[in-house]
Amino acid sequence: MDGEGGQERADERAGEASRPTLKTIAFMTGLGVTTVSRALKDAPDIGEETKKRVRLVARQVGYRPNRAGVRLRTGKTNVISLVLDTEEQVGGFVSDLIYGISEQLAATPYHLIVTPYSRNNDPMEPVRYVVETGSADGIIISRTEPQDARVRYMTERGFPFATHGRTDMGIDHPFHDFDNRAYAVQAVRKLAELGRRRLALLAPPRRLTYHNHMRDGFLEALAEAGLTEAPFTGATVDHSIDDIRGRMTELMSRPNRPDGIVSGSGQATFALVAAVEDVGLTVGKDVDIVSKQSSRLLHLLRPTLYVVNESVRFAGSELARSVLGAIEGKNPKSLQSLSLPTEVEAR
Repeated sequence: MDGEGGQERADERAGEASRPTLKTIAFMTGLGVTTVSRALKDAPDIGEETKKRVRLVARQVGYRPNRAGVRLRTGKTNVISLVLDTEEQVGGFVSDLIYGISEQLAATPYHLIVTPYSRNNDPMEPVRYVVETGSADGIIISRTEPQDARVRYMTERGFPFATHGRTDMGIDHPFHDFDNRAYAVQAVRKLAELGRRRLALLAPPRRLTYHNHMRDGFLEALAEAGLTEAPFTGATVDHSIDDIRGRMTELMSRPNRPDGIVSGSGQATFALVAAVEDVGLTVGKDVDIVSKQSSRLLHLLRPTLYVVNESVRFAGSELARSVLGAIEGKNPKSLQSLSLPTEVEAR
């Protein structure tokens, strides 16, 4: 057994020795080890071309800094934690968000880790773990609530963070958000322009801040155009495809059914279209649907849909910029951004 253990330790040492180091990059770039080290740390006295060359070689050889050593020297982990609900939207949402964040971090010493949690568990748990263990230098959270306990917790502890979505707490903090109020107003106006008079809204869950934004815009635009709401209860964009389809089928079977629908999710719109067709109606003829989408798939489903695009990849990039600014101690107001909806794409 001792012989086997000794061999394992020897193999580990051999693995460590074979990993690329600062000396490897220095040799390949013709630069000094100190220059390479400072370039990877984004030192201001190192030229941008030199930094790009060093980072390119570092990526090509698979260089990874020793995190334990980095933390001992600087007190930092060079890690950003993205705390994500494991049931977060699919259809490219998560991958686009991660891509956008990673793209922004690529030119920095920071790396992204995803910290998952279940919607059935306390969303404070992963945030508390990262803060208390110091396992990251900054946190990005999503599914923001008006009175978000996570935001208060990190603010009180002075821990850098950014949120995908806004709060309503009177706390200035870094965020990026999509203007869902403006989206709902735009969607209702489009349906009014098409001659639709009775509209339904498939909204986010009430506990999330963007529910209020979308709902407020929807009601404001209804009143402006003199339209009527066909209440769509029992389902939100968080419900399963089957649940949304069932609820919408029931609504579309009523005599006072809606002739226009505003959807808060591209994924959910697949269920809405199926429900409309389940009762023998036709999208674009009997009912029009305006949907937000984060991936350009809906026109492949039905060209008769009207869509507004939300770039989740851009959101990821902005969130990375915001959390890096928070780590640097910048004013939170300078780290807040809001994406406006694009024009409704007509069929």
